[in-house]
Parts: sequence; structure tokens; C-alpha cells
Amino acid sequence: MFTGIIQSTGVISNIEKGQSTSRISIAAEPLFMDDAAIGDSIAVDGVCLTVVEKGKGFFTADVSKETLKLTTLASAKKDVKVNIEKALKPSGKIGGHIVTGHIDGLGTIKNKDMKHGFSVVEFNIPDELMRQVVKKGSIAVDGISLTVAEIIGNSFIVHLVPHTLKLTTLGLKNIGSKVNIETDIIGKYVERFLFPYAKKSSIDEDFLIKHGFIGED
Repeated sequence: MFTGIIQSTGVISNIEKGQSTSRISIAAEPLFMDDAAIGDSIAVDGVCLTVVEKGKGFFTADVSKETLKLTTLASAKKDVKVNIEKALKPSGKIGGHIVTGHIDGLGTIKNKDMKHGFSVVEFNIPDELMRQVVKKGSIAVDGISLTVAEIIGNSFIVHLVPHTLKLTTLGLKNIGSKVNIETDIIGKYVERFLFPYAKKSSIDEDFLIKHGFIGED
């Protein structure tokens, strides 16, 4: 389990591709690797991977067929920078939100704009994931815990502060770039619990507004 607060960035130093799996090595700062051990979980661009080999300034992990199918690691290239975060310790702070490292799908950067020192970024994601995204809710993009500022159709918008742009890879990505998306785990459970009743109930947003449960804005 992770928090989405990126601890460092690493660089892909080697990729060994098999028939349906691959093995990836990440060069990381020695300080980041100091307390990492074989068998530990490390999120790479939000993807939970298990350390199978480590050294003073690197770690290696195997990537499964399912992970390659759902994440940007399928198209990973040598010398590309990635976000890395070690698993949360029970005594640690949850500065972001609960992130599992299990990617739900890919998103695409649809638009980028600078406003008042912030980078306003719009991401397009599959329709089935949009059901789990809410305004002011949490979402992980390439492992980064972000807050949804606005929803437009099957896209959502976030505002990135300069600190996030400096310490993560999002500042390096352009319109059209693919990103890993993990929706909030609470939203997944809510959708799962309510799904059996979706076609039976007449309660929708218009009903709630009409009867004063929520405001019109």
C-alpha cells in the first residue's frame, strides 16, 4: 500500500523482454535504496512491483503479463525517468490517499495550460473509470496522489503545484502522453455496492436536486 506522495524519481536502466513478461531495472538514489530489501514493494509510476534484486543504486523487478497489458510499462524505454515510492509503513504518514499500486487503466493527457504558476492538466480516461471519479475526490496518476478539480465528460482536470511539477515526471509529459490511472479505492467499493440497484432505482441527480438533497451547482 502507498500514499501517492512520490519520494523520488528513478531512471529505467535496463529492460529484458520475454514472451509475455519482462524484467525492469531502475536506477535510484542510494539514499532511497538504503532500507529497501528483496521482496519489498516499490511503486514505479504507480505500478506496485516486487524487488527481486537490488544494489547500492538500483533495484530490479519482474513485470507480469497483466501489468504489461494495463500499464505504461508495456511501452517503457531505457533512460526514461519514472516516479518511485516505497510501500507505506504502519507508523508512517498518509499525506496523500490510500493507493494500492494496482492500476485500473491508461489515461491520456488531453490538454495542459499554465495559470498563476499552476499547471492545469486535463486527462482523458475510459468511460468505465469515470464512474469512480468525483469532483474534489482523489485519484492517482502515474502514482501521484492528485485532487480532481473538475469533471468534463470522460475527462478530469487537476491543478499541479510547482512542487509536484519539480519532484515528479508529470512536468516532463506532453499532450498525448499516456499515464497510469488508479481510481480511489472507496469509489470502487461504492460502485460495487450500488451496481445491483442501478437499474432498479429511480433516484438520480435530478431527483436529489428536486427534493433538496443537493444544490443545483
